[in-house]
Amino acid sequence: MLKEICIDNGGTLTDVCVFDGADVFAAKTLTTPFDLSQCFFDGLAKAARGLYGEDDVERLLRETATIRYSTTQGTNALVERKGPRLGLVLDAAVPRATLAPDGARAALFDALVGTRCVALDVAGEVGEEAVIAAANVLAEQGVSRILVCCAGPDYVAREQEFVAHYENRFPPHNLGTVPVAVAHETGGDAEVPRRIWTALLNAFLHPPMERFLFNAQKRLRNYRSPAAFRIYRNDGGAAKVAKTIAIRTYSSGPRGGLEAVRATALRRGFGHVIAVDVGGTTSDVSTVAAGAVPAELRGRVEGVATSLELPRIESLGIGGGSIVRVAEGIVHVGPESVGAAPGPACFGLGGTRATITDACVARGLIDPDSFSGIERPLDRARAEAAVANEIGTPLGLATPAAAHLICERWIASLAAGIRAHEPPRRDTVLMAFGGAGPLAICEVAAALGIRRVFVPKLAALFSAYGVRYAHLGQDYELTLAGLAPAAREAVLTAALATAARDLAGEGVAIADCAITARAITGDAAVDVPLEPASWPAAAESIQLRVSAGRPVSDATPGTAAAAAEAATPCGERTVVTRDGSLERIPIYRHAALAPGMRAAGPAVLQSDYFLCHLVAGWRFTVLDGGDLLLEAGDEA
Repeated sequence: MLKEICIDNGGTLTDVCVFDGADVFAAKTLTTPFDLSQCFFDGLAKAARGLYGEDDVERLLRETATIRYSTTQGTNALVERKGPRLGLVLDAAVPRATLAPDGARAALFDALVGTRCVALDVAGEVGEEAVIAAANVLAEQGVSRILVCCAGPDYVAREQEFVAHYENRFPPHNLGTVPVAVAHETGGDAEVPRRIWTALLNAFLHPPMERFLFNAQKRLRNYRSPAAFRIYRNDGGAAKVAKTIAIRTYSSGPRGGLEAVRATALRRGFGHVIAVDVGGTTSDVSTVAAGAVPAELRGRVEGVATSLELPRIESLGIGGGSIVRVAEGIVHVGPESVGAAPGPACFGLGGTRATITDACVARGLIDPDSFSGIERPLDRARAEAAVANEIGTPLGLATPAAAHLICERWIASLAAGIRAHEPPRRDTVLMAFGGAGPLAICEVAAALGIRRVFVPKLAALFSAYGVRYAHLGQDYELTLAGLAPAAREAVLTAALATAARDLAGEGVAIADCAITARAITGDAAVDVPLEPASWPAAAESIQLRVSAGRPVSDATPGTAAAAAEAATPCGERTVVTRDGSLERIPIYRHAALAPGMRAAGPAVLQSDYFLCHLVAGWRFTVLDGGDLLLEAGDEA
């Protein structure tokens, strides 16, 4: 049986899961922001080492059928506002004020476009002189990419005319030609501002994603890998690089985690789950209720409505690598992150800014010799120096007190973000995953009034694990506004022909796919048959989903754990209290715990890839499959 590889690329660490039948081999490696293909192959090398005892990437790829890849790079780029210098050619009939009418949208528009916006009159045919004039204005402002957005019933033709004139004067093969993109290629949403915002966000994310993904694909070809390389999307599907638009990678990693949460909730019988995925740059909060993944028909990105249906995931600018700073006597956490380079000060790679990770190292919670994803021990002295210089000295605090204050601000910020996303219920289970998810989750739960926390065995790689649930397919949206009823049949026929070509490129016949349709009117969607005559007359657009799904079974059934048994600690860890005194607390190695074992805090639960600080007043129980249930209460 050929293997499957699922990869989740985060801002600080990149996670790899290799599925070989019922076995799962996991690996973590530092993300390399200067070349994301490097950490891609570093992760494969580590996974091969776990499988074969050596870094035989060629053999691993030869024995692999599919590689599915997700990334949070798009999410992180928007959170940190790092991307290309965009220029916008905007239909004069669409005032800029309609795109950015309030503070949040105006701030995002200023960050992505600013003053690099040219109004173009497209009431009639778009003339070449107007195109050249608009392009020159934007070129003088140093743009690296131009986006053209038109309105009206013939907006597609107007955008195509602009491109034809532009490429006639500025051929794409000439050096220095600024690439141009058009809004209609991102989607067929009839609502103009929403369609433009979707295209704008896609244009912002496109260049870095394009460079990396095609580079990774090229390196795979150099290995002569037969594996299909597919990009995991935020709709839960996957497709080839050439058939994936950049904005579909936004929150794709968290979507993988959410699919794993949904499957786990169904298996464990959890009716209401709030999930928090704490990575290096962001913390992603989501909800699963009654086994369903809540989604927004017109999902929001950075508070802006887009044309895409998106899972309800809130990305908070708080992660293990978030920079902590003092401003006007107050400690602030994030949203800026040190990433993997230079990384937290404790990484010893040149970073000097204090982060949450540095605070936990300074407190003694994180063992410098067992931090996952790094081939060298962490530097505790550098962590303590960063905490002292960045927080302790400005506030007049000793280093231990400063480290505790950082953690308190982190916990409070994370709890506030979770509550704003979904107020907890009495039956809520908080599910913690991501590399830093379990670390302070007991204190976060206590702040929220939640008494049960679930930590999956593969918590630190849960998003990569969830990517395996992807279906192969594509979504399409067909604009109906302004079309005569007789023209709808032609629109559907053309869309199905496009879908057939797209799926044929994946090696799948459209006859073997499931095709569903929904009619969109305003903010409402209703399922409709694939018969244009049956579509509502008032429908603004039709969404088609073409998928070739495959059932995925979980190796671990949701059976009860064995009889209760007291867990035996494997040693002790010395942690630093707020006043600087030392406290020794037991360590429990996750790999040495059997189902049914339990113990009470204070303690540290140490896995190969995550750490959980079990505070006083909480206890843990090991469930079947190695998952952990943390509950408020002193009795072990």
